[in-house]
Amino acid sequence: MLGVGENEDQVMDALRELREIDVDVVTFGQYMRPTKRHMKVDRYVEPAEFDRWKRIADDMGFLYVASGPLVRSSYKAGEYFIENVLKGKATEKRTRKLIVDEATTSQESPT
Repeated sequence: MLGVGENEDQVMDALRELREIDVDVVTFGQYMRPTKRHMKVDRYVEPAEFDRWKRIADDMGFLYVASGPLVRSSYKAGEYFIENVLKGKATEKRTRKLIVDEATTSQESPT
């Protein structure tokens, strides 16, 4: 959550640590104070900052990044992550099949 008093270095350090341990999904959302008994909002984050953190996290190699004021940690993260994993596996299978088909064709053709 952004808007709790974090600074840019803290967010960058957290992202680096997450990538070091192969975390693939990250979300950025605006902290919203649920009740007066909870911590106050330090600041409201501009949409451009959410966009910036998304670009940074994408560039760092996260497979899925959700970033926006209404995003929560569970915000479709599982759905999108599984979708991307399945797309990746389907691509791998097609690639392997093409390689096998090409190798088979090459062996059958006279040289």
